Amino acid sequence: MRLKRRCKYYLFLIVALILGSSYGTPTEVPDSHARDLPLPANLRFNSYPDPAISFDSSTAALRFFRAGNLILLKAKADTTEGYFILDTGAPYLILNMTYFRDYPSISFSEDGEQGGITGAVTAYAPTKLEKFSLGPFHYHNIHADRINLGHIESVKGVKIFGLLGLQLFKKFEMIIDYETNTIYLHLISKKEAKTYKSEMLKDATSHYILPFVIQEHKMMVKATFGTKSLTFIIDTGAESNVIDSRLPNSILEAITVSRRVTLRGNGGAGVEALYGDISDLKIGDIPLGKLPVLVTNLEKMCSAYNTSCLDGMLGFDFLSQHKIGFNFVNRKMYIWK
Repeated sequence: MRLKRRCKYYLFLIVALILGSSYGTPTEVPDSHARDLPLPANLRFNSYPDPAISFDSSTAALRFFRAGNLILLKAKADTTEGYFILDTGAPYLILNMTYFRDYPSISFSEDGEQGGITGAVTAYAPTKLEKFSLGPFHYHNIHADRINLGHIESVKGVKIFGLLGLQLFKKFEMIIDYETNTIYLHLISKKEAKTYKSEMLKDATSHYILPFVIQEHKMMVKATFGTKSLTFIIDTGAESNVIDSRLPNSILEAITVSRRVTLRGNGGAGVEALYGDISDLKIGDIPLGKLPVLVTNLEKMCSAYNTSCLDGMLGFDFLSQHKIGFNFVNRKMYIWK
């Protein structure tokens, strides 16, 4: 089957809205974590060619808006302008089928559904834009996938034209300042690859520097709990942190549970999860303090990776605690003290 010869994935963007409720009373919320990636383990994601980038300025400070805990940036896809979610959990540009359904498909797509954490999602074929603009940066002949983001629009009450995935930023340094609702971007040239550093990073005592890796189009970072090593995705498109309910009891028992929630995704099926706080997690030597987390089974995410399963995801509740930055060229993460 062509599906087995060609990489296909189709993400669920799932929004974590933790509605006020007491523990023991299930609260139905949109599916919170993130990435229900339904690929069989022997498949890889689409490997779209990197688009050519032109720019009016190599540096930009972009104001963003928030829909809940999601970052919305204004961008322009050919002649269509609107808000896109900054989503480092997505591998590349994802378009909302509602607004781009008339674009021609550029490869074969098999109709059908692929399972996710809470249900199924219909798969749509990729397409291509002549130009995609984000601030002063212009991407040319850029490939994109399309999914239906109507459930996100309904919850947030705003038009969402797509997701800005990791591929768009792989040549950039990005600094996110939640206090001022500003994202600072710098397109790192080949000459700058080993030397560039933002003025905000000149004071070496102001921030921590930690490594991250990019694997299967995902930003991954190592964390520790006691002597246990854990692997987390860093995902700006996740409104909550998530921990796998299959982790050892020594970790799960350290979570102070405050309530139960029901995660309700695009497929309609409900999955029960717990919501609470965990302490004693560290990234490198940095203690994360009291961190709110959702606890749910991430087994169905495992098939999306050719490596071992992920232990969790770090979303808004982690990212917004500090000013935070990423050098995607040198794979360095900056966390301000």
